[in-house]
Amino acid sequence: MKLKDKLKIFAMDNHIEKYAEHNAKELEKIADEFAIGFASYLDDILRNRLLVKEIKGLLEIYKKEKGLL
Repeated sequence: MKLKDKLKIFAMDNHIEKYAEHNAKELEKIADEFAIGFASYLDDILRNRLLVKEIKGLLEIYKKEKGLL
């Protein structure tokens, strides 16, 4: 579900003013979950890029050692 949809559903379900503090906390939780998920996604991408670089480097070493260059 899109972040916008989560916020919209929550806002529609909790539109009473006396719950403003509660609503703000819940919206903050949704935003935090989104931010944490995004950070995790970035971490995975960066790790994969580093892994690819390491594999390329090891492949070059292997080729040199085996006289394949």
